[in-house]
Amino acid sequence: MELPRAPRINPSILAADFVNMQRDLAKIASADFAHVDVMDNHFVPNLTFGPQMVERIQATSPIPLDVHLMISDPDRWAPGYAELGAASVTFHLEAAADPVALARRLRDIGARAGVAIKPGTAGESLYDILDEFDQILVMTVEPGFGGQGFMPETMPKLRGLADEARRRGSDVWLQVDGGISDRTIEIAAAAGADTFVAGSAVYGADDVEAAVTRLRGLAGAGSLEA
Repeated sequence: MELPRAPRINPSILAADFVNMQRDLAKIASADFAHVDVMDNHFVPNLTFGPQMVERIQATSPIPLDVHLMISDPDRWAPGYAELGAASVTFHLEAAADPVALARRLRDIGARAGVAIKPGTAGESLYDILDEFDQILVMTVEPGFGGQGFMPETMPKLRGLADEARRRGSDVWLQVDGGISDRTIEIAAAAGADTFVAGSAVYGADDVEAAVTRLRGLAGAGSLEA
């Protein structure tokens, strides 16, 4: 798979119409990845998709899947999502027993390996193992529910990770998820993000395709100011 250039816009299908999922997936065909939030009502207080639904989404999506696992015991469950064909599988550092071994297993299966950190988790916890991952997801809200407000206090952590990646010469993608909108995407881009998850800002728009294009343009403008 040829990887899309930054800035990448990954609409969250958590904001889509679940009854008309195939229709709403088609609406984001111009985006880079479809962001799929898997929640288990244990690691986070919400329950969404499981493997069977992700398999169906994988079969019908016009773009690759970026699966975000907000689940307990990802060491056991994450490889199954890679085996379903997800292009990228991200698990939470806070939930993994051996994040490096898990990342290597995901890569061996053929997926890009991502690691996510909650707002309260220090970015420095990833510095020594940064090269083990293809993507780092800095949560800009507390994980669990869509539609929350962007937390600007997470931006210093993102800047620190961006600086560390540059220092190491790493090509790791830096993703943000939570409250990403026309108003906040430039802030995140200026702090070093190159991959953006947006739910309500995409699916809440009258013209979904135009919203994707607008967000990509705003992110590009923000990154030029970094």
